[in-house]
Order: sequence, then C-alpha cells, then structure tokens
Amino acid sequence: MASPTNGTEVKLNPVLLPLSWLLGTWESDEPGEGNYPSIKPFRYTEKLHFSHVGQPVINFMFNAFHAESNKPLHRECGFIRIQPGTTRVAFIIAQNSGLVEIEEGELTGNQLKLQTQSLGRISFAKEPHVQQICRVLQLRPDGKLEQTVSMATDNQPLTQHLHITYSRSA
Repeated sequence: MASPTNGTEVKLNPVLLPLSWLLGTWESDEPGEGNYPSIKPFRYTEKLHFSHVGQPVINFMFNAFHAESNKPLHRECGFIRIQPGTTRVAFIIAQNSGLVEIEEGELTGNQLKLQTQSLGRISFAKEPHVQQICRVLQLRPDGKLEQTVSMATDNQPLTQHLHITYSRSA
C-alpha cells in the first residue's frame, strides 16, 4: 500500500514490508475500555493513521475521543522504525499530555509487543508520572487490529489501562 506524496504514489521502502499490515486508517468499531486504579473507568473511540513517504519509517497519528461526548482525549504521533534484517521495532512517540517516549520490542508475525525504553516529560506534567508503558498491537485473523496498553505510574504497578479493536477504514 503506497502513500501519496505531492500527488504521486511512493513505493514502500522494503525494510518496512514486515510492518505493511499496519498501513492505512483504522477506526474503532466499538468503544474501547479505559481503566486504571486511580481514575473512573471510561469508554473511548479512536482513529489511527499509519502512512509512509518512501523512507524506512512509518508515520503515525492516534486520536482518541470520549465515547459519549466525543470530546477529544489522548493524542499520540510519531514514527515507527524497524532495525533492518531483524524483528526489532521502535516507536518514537510524542503525546499531548507532555510525555515523549521511545518504546521498543519485537515483531512476531502480525503482532508487535513493545515497552518503554526511554521517557521524557514536560516539567509541569500531571502527577502521578507515567514510568512505563507496554503496548501490544496485533492484526487478528478476522482482519481487525487490536491494541492493549498497560501502564505503570509513580504509585501504581504495571496494570492494563486500555483495550480497543479497530477496522480498516481506508
């Protein structure tokens, strides 16, 4: 799947072939579930967009909305890189909460398992501070994309925080 650049189609960099199943736009078909010991459970919808411009990197943007009010919630944008000739993958992520993160992990078939390698945050970030994020993205046999995110903070151990499934919309 090629992404347009200046009106022309560009060829996918061969390094990215193992991740090509991510490319496109994905939208949650049902609201996802958000839970964490320190917050009230919530439901959310989300749109993911994965694209490329011919470089050995995938660009991404995640936009979440409150399921009932449609109020904008979490935003993430960044890049996905794969170490050539390996199954090592890195997400470089900037979040609207003021968190900047590098997650690294392994690609196994159509599943990515990632965890925080490095964190940075703005000086006035809301407490408790996030200390670790683990993420699993997988393309299920039914063609849906599933994401589970676990999080640890200053005062909570690693706990599942988010779970959602998406259908490809473009």
